[in-house]
Amino acid sequence: MSDNPRLPGLTLADADWLVETALAVAAERGFPPLAVTVVDVTGEPIALRRADGGMPMTSRIAVAKARTALLALKSSGLIELPGGIVDSIQHLYGGDFVPWKGGILITDGDVILGAAGASGGHAVEDEAAVQTAVDRWQENRSGKR
Repeated sequence: MSDNPRLPGLTLADADWLVETALAVAAERGFPPLAVTVVDVTGEPIALRRADGGMPMTSRIAVAKARTALLALKSSGLIELPGGIVDSIQHLYGGDFVPWKGGILITDGDVILGAAGASGGHAVEDEAAVQTAVDRWQENRSGKR
């Protein structure tokens, strides 16, 4: 056992499972190659993978979508702000603010454990892949309690 403290929330095993499941969902549904990440409550990646054939830029966009969900305390696709405000927020956060579908919170009740993000398909595909993975993960967790 380590003497180092640990942030509350997701483990590496949780993050790996979520990323692998989202990539599998995307492949099963015929989505383009996605990049999928899971970030901790500080917005730092725990796991990040890009499917073969995925565009390199999708990795950073996936992380930005997950961080956007954390910043807004809701799914990145639910953010409705005028363009000028979005530009200002993007500037404040060094570009890590992407108010498009694909970034969702991972919660335990009303407690945020982290966030997941995906990029590479249409925004609705990105969101479907990570939402399905998170829903399955939460179902598995509730069955183990």
